[in-house]
Parts: sequence; C-alpha cells; structure tokens
Amino acid sequence: MTEKKTARRHEEQDIPALPATSWAVLGLLSFGEELSGYDLKKWSDWSLRFFYWSPSFSQIYGELKRLEQAGFAASRMVAQETGTRDKRVYRITDEGMAAVRTWARTAPVDPPVLKHGPMLRLWLGHLLEPEQMREVLGQHREFAESMRKRAEADVAGAQTEEAWKYPMLTLKWAERYYASERDLADAMLADIEELERGSRP
Repeated sequence: MTEKKTARRHEEQDIPALPATSWAVLGLLSFGEELSGYDLKKWSDWSLRFFYWSPSFSQIYGELKRLEQAGFAASRMVAQETGTRDKRVYRITDEGMAAVRTWARTAPVDPPVLKHGPMLRLWLGHLLEPEQMREVLGQHREFAESMRKRAEADVAGAQTEEAWKYPMLTLKWAERYYASERDLADAMLADIEELERGSRP
C-alpha cells in the first residue's frame, strides 16, 4: 500500500462518528466567525437550504451542545445593551477545524436522494384530472423560479466575501438547478397537453 493511501486510511479512521447535521453546523463555523445560534440559522437559511436542508433552531442548539462536548466548538457570553439578555456565541476550535477538514477530504460522498413531491403526483396522474395535474406542475414551476431568483440574488451578495467563494459556487449550482426544475415543469406541461391531444377522439 502506498504512503498516500496509508495516510488516507488513517484519516478516515480518525473521522468522529457525528451525524450530518453536526458536520453542517461545524462547517458553518469553519469560516472563522463567532456566531450565535440565531446567526447559524440565518446562515443555513441563506446557503444550506438550497442544496441540503436548513436545520431548525432546536437542531442547531442540540448540535452545538454535541460539538462543545466533543471539543470541536467553544462558546462565550457576550454582553448586550442594557435591558437585553446576553448573547452566547460559538467558534470552532483547532480540533474542530481539523475534524471538519478531515471529514470534507475523506468521508464518502453520499449520492443525492430524490424526494420529489410533484413527480410523485405525476406518477399518480391517472388518479387526477388533467387540470389538477397542471395546477401541481404550475405551482412547482412558480416555486422553482422563486428559488432560482433567490439563489441568483444570494450569489451577488456572496461575491463581496472572499471566504464565501466556494459557497457562492454552490449558490450558482442551486440557481442552475432550479432553472432546470422550472424548465422541466414547462416540458411536463407540454407533455400532458400532447397526451390529451392523443387521447381525444
């Protein structure tokens, strides 16, 4: 076995057994800023939700507790203005940075799992009226286009931050993905029209 393969296997063995949500939260902290739970939720809504999912507040705080117990994150209280409660902020530790770097470099990449509500309805189209199916696809088209526009706007916002150059690429991917979903909905609507024409006497 080569030295490179040996080192890779050693790194893989050193990856802690954490759920994907832990790695997502630790990844948000890996950009080097101290963030509150509210900040982490805002950042995940801004980026993660386009391609993975955005954890709830309870999930984020649960993962922060897990990461602190593992020594991968540390927190401190920050005094706020008079009359408001102090805020707890979190930062990644050196151990946490090493762990998330190892995970990103060596952990197996899970294939995407398609869970597509409109496609499931289309599969059951024989149980719907054509107009109902068109409505489902029309709603999906509107959703895809709204997500595309949001990703497009967030790409512009990310360009000002050097640290976000790779997250910006994921936003570009999301923009292109939702554009393709919009176009697929248009194609399916055209296919339904063709099916209807073929079934007419």
